[in-house]
Amino acid sequence: MSKQLSKQLAAPFPVLGVAAWSGTGKTTLLEKLLPRLGEQGLQVAVIKHAHHSFDVDQPGKDSYKLRSAGAAPMLIASRDRFALMQETPGQEEPDLAQLLAILVPHNPDLVIVEGFKAWPIPKLVLYREGIGDASILSDPWVEAVALSAPLPAEATGSAVSLELDDSEAIACWVIEWVRTKNAALSSRTTSEHER
Repeated sequence: MSKQLSKQLAAPFPVLGVAAWSGTGKTTLLEKLLPRLGEQGLQVAVIKHAHHSFDVDQPGKDSYKLRSAGAAPMLIASRDRFALMQETPGQEEPDLAQLLAILVPHNPDLVIVEGFKAWPIPKLVLYREGIGDASILSDPWVEAVALSAPLPAEATGSAVSLELDDSEAIACWVIEWVRTKNAALSSRTTSEHER
């Protein structure tokens, strides 16, 4: 990816991609990780890539009618939650930089990005032998690999190796990774203010 694209992805919070072939267990792992990260006081936002059309609204509801009538965006809110719906006609794929910008006002401690394999972001790659091919391990942005078998020869670089089914060890790695990234972000912000 280009240097310009890397700059667009600069965010005031750590961004960690979780990449894997379908069927590897991304959602199952995230369901275990999110409570553990929350117990450590981390507010974690998640951006999930969908490979198909989806709708969070229901036909017949007022918000659906208003969005269909042209409201862009359509925000519906209650005391329990809110949902922002934005039509993106003609867009081939979601723009991760734009999605991260939407999260800035929420000030998360970490954003986990599920999918978006081709984007230049640090990644935790999950690999289960027999599901997909090992080429996913050769991405230069891979910082850790959680595996169900020994590391295949296709893996490159100095990525940390973790056991795929040990969610506690993976949570500990993520927590330490966030601390390291926050220290780097803090150092960068301090040096920018001193200029």
